[in-house]
Amino acid sequence: MNISVVIPTYNRCELLKRALLSVFSQTLLPTEVSVIDDGSTDGTSDMIRKEFPGVKYYRQDNSGVSSARNLGILHASGDWLAFLDSDDEWLPEKLARQKAALSTDPEAKVCHTEELWIRNGVRVNPAKKYAKSAGWIFTQCLPLCAMSPSTVMIHRSVFSHIGLFDTSLPVCEDYDLWLRITANYPVLLIEEPQIRKYGGHGDQLSQKLWGMDRFRINALQKIIETGQLSNGNQQAAVSMLLKKAEIYLHGVTKRGKTDEAQYYQQLIKRY
Repeated sequence: MNISVVIPTYNRCELLKRALLSVFSQTLLPTEVSVIDDGSTDGTSDMIRKEFPGVKYYRQDNSGVSSARNLGILHASGDWLAFLDSDDEWLPEKLARQKAALSTDPEAKVCHTEELWIRNGVRVNPAKKYAKSAGWIFTQCLPLCAMSPSTVMIHRSVFSHIGLFDTSLPVCEDYDLWLRITANYPVLLIEEPQIRKYGGHGDQLSQKLWGMDRFRINALQKIIETGQLSNGNQQAAVSMLLKKAEIYLHGVTKRGKTDEAQYYQQLIKRY
């Protein structure tokens, strides 16, 4: 199994170092590790050159995490791609456990894992709505992200089939991808946590953008309009779009955003 690790980063030099150390501490080492620098100005390139000379380093003008991940996918040589956000870290058995699981199911193309959540330096228990699951999980992916980028291992043929990350989405780009993947593929789950997922720091886009559900609504609308969903998944996706659009409409109406309110009123009528 040839595994390419893709790590997008932007001005997270010290956190990136922690992430890379977790990759090189794996009991199963990957075939290659690529860092995609999305225009950092904090000495990331010097750190990589001095401390991780074996890492493949690619730099682009600041274009967002989706563009960075896509560049990593395009440069990857492995059959399997494992993603790691530069503010997270893997536990030592992560890749080995996923390889073992995938080896027992030759048809499987996607595997994710449970995760430990760290918020502001403190271990927290995620709410039940964030519980991970396996199999055909499209409907579980509709309310919110049911997988995390740092936990997944995906066969490269999946991207040839369903496409890359959507660069038009500033956030929820992973939500959009999971919808497209889980509509077409079942997923495996390692039920024991294999990553530490860190949150609470100010540079996270989810901390900066109000009304993130508008991007989930966009992703739902996009996949519904492909006409490629099964009848059950189509009905479930439309139901979730209407639910999210009603809630978002209420929010923009309260804020006096007339143009947005009119748009979502029309969207609701359309479905």
